[in-house]
Amino acid sequence: MVGPKVKRAWVDILVKDHNISQRRAFKLVDLHRSVGRYITKKLQDKELCEKIKAIAMERPRFGYRRIHVILRKEGLRINHKKLFRLYQMMGLKVRRRGLRKRAIGPRICKVKATAINHVWSLDFMSDRLADGRRIRLLNIIDEFTRESLKMVVDTSLSGTRVVRELNELIKERGKPEQIISDNGTEFTSLAILKWSEEASIGWHYIQPGKPMQNGAVESFNGKVRDEFLNQHIFTNIKEAKELAASWREDYNEQRPHSSLNGLSPNEFKRAYEEKINNRVA
Repeated sequence: MVGPKVKRAWVDILVKDHNISQRRAFKLVDLHRSVGRYITKKLQDKELCEKIKAIAMERPRFGYRRIHVILRKEGLRINHKKLFRLYQMMGLKVRRRGLRKRAIGPRICKVKATAINHVWSLDFMSDRLADGRRIRLLNIIDEFTRESLKMVVDTSLSGTRVVRELNELIKERGKPEQIISDNGTEFTSLAILKWSEEASIGWHYIQPGKPMQNGAVESFNGKVRDEFLNQHIFTNIKEAKELAASWREDYNEQRPHSSLNGLSPNEFKRAYEEKINNRVA
């Protein structure tokens, strides 16, 4: 009998089965009367637990910290320590991934791109400079026009940097309805989660191990690898950035795209805008 819960049970047994007074029973089990007679005022938090469980099922790679952010965005004020207790009480946890990737399901329904600036796709690539230093590329494309919206080249690209690049792009082009990416650590970071909630932009995560669910940007990555990265040896990061900007401009303006009937992304974009204007007129 080490805890108040067990001692209260024994007090009940002594009082009911042995006709011992409650006061004497508390002394026998060494439990203070104020502790033994205390009635908890805590609510059961059933609705809150159901909400936490629903979010954890929808976003199985999100731990209690990210769930806390979502709940606050939905107007539910809860202390993060209490949330952690409930999270543990329900036996929830983010399972450590093994070597084999397993599908965990989409978060929200994927939207099919039907207009310019409707859906953006993001992905990372990596390469090396001539001296062996690793560089990373963040590719952002418009799924409808296949236009390369940004090719960000740097030695390191964090979730915070991704947010900054997206904000700059939105100032220039406006907000998309949805952004599609894989489950990489940058895209599932707290910075991205907060940003997407505040910007009211749906973020669709593809299933792990199924890159073709984000086929548009995977196709673009293949072209970048074959026609750009494999064709150059970069002596420094500045050169890599300049060559990336030049290649991106050529891709958008000149390179024919098979899925666009041989038009370049910008040619297709101009033709589509002209068609829309003619309909309005």
